[in-house]
Amino acid sequence: MITVTRTDSDDAAFQALVKLLDAELARRDGADHGFYSQFNKIDKIRHAVVCYENDQPIGCGAIKAFSDEAMEVKRMYVSPEGRKKGIATRVLNELEVWASELGYLRCVLETGKRQPEAIALYEKSGYTRTPNYGQYAGIENSVCFEKVLEH
Repeated sequence: MITVTRTDSDDAAFQALVKLLDAELARRDGADHGFYSQFNKIDKIRHAVVCYENDQPIGCGAIKAFSDEAMEVKRMYVSPEGRKKGIATRVLNELEVWASELGYLRCVLETGKRQPEAIALYEKSGYTRTPNYGQYAGIENSVCFEKVLEH
């Protein structure tokens, strides 16, 4: 059975999954990892979700305020044993619903070119590429997206 739970960054399962995410990103990003990791701190995240399969945490994601009308999707991860099961889509959908419930009009996000699975997920989920924003402007490995939320 698969369930999705809303939580925050104090959740032990969320923290454990983020450690796995950071280890995977360090391998994929190599020398670029230090640049990206400075923007991915998880302290004080109030809107995080954890996906469980048979009571085992296998996926997570979070949103944080980006502007008055947009939430930024952060810390999306699915463990290797949870992949190819629609877990990332469920996590992303829950984050979008939550952002909409909070009154936000759109979600934005950044991912890396070395994460083709993530790019495919966001494109399949209705996100469109945008110019790189904020700290990602001019960063060759970054790809930014946005999606207008349904209300």
